[in-house]
Amino acid sequence: MFTGIVADVGRIVRVQPLIEDALQGGVHVVIETQAMDLSDVSLGDSIAVQGACMTVVNLEGNRFGVDISRESLNLTVGLDREGEVNLEKALRMGDPLGGHLVSGHVDGLGEVLRFSPTGESYTLVVLVPPTLGKYMAYKGSVTINGASLTVNKVADVSDGTEISINIIPHTQAATTLRHLVPGSKVNLEIDTIARYVERMLQGEASIAAI
Repeated sequence: MFTGIVADVGRIVRVQPLIEDALQGGVHVVIETQAMDLSDVSLGDSIAVQGACMTVVNLEGNRFGVDISRESLNLTVGLDREGEVNLEKALRMGDPLGGHLVSGHVDGLGEVLRFSPTGESYTLVVLVPPTLGKYMAYKGSVTINGASLTVNKVADVSDGTEISINIIPHTQAATTLRHLVPGSKVNLEIDTIARYVERMLQGEASIAAI
């Protein structure tokens, strides 16, 4: 589990195919950290990379490596090429829960419609695919590229759901969100609580139908 509080903006410095057919297989990715301490990280530990939970398979100085399957690459964005990535180590007992409970399992991809200054902050508008729109709620939580964010507006449209988020200057400066432009694809994870609410409602509907 994670909190969605980005600890560091690292950089993917090397991407190597795991098999000869790079389009069919996964990749081995080497990530270099900037401020995140890896001294307490062991092989097999989990680190969220752009919101996707990855298992550490090697460590060397301020770099760590992960193997990413083709399925994971097909369902995410920003993990198959060199560039900056949001990083967060797995939550440990006693750690502060500054954001919300995040599993590190990307549910789908959103598309940035607008990212522009608004007063002292920034407004981020993202189009959420129809399958995930029902999980978006006013003042609810959503994870975008590994960052825990609060939804300020929700509007259902013909091709999905538009959500509007206020990004404070610190978040804009301390995460990869600062690179977003209209048309950018982003990794989305819905709030865990929303999953359970849906399941509970499904159960009640099933009982009522008996």
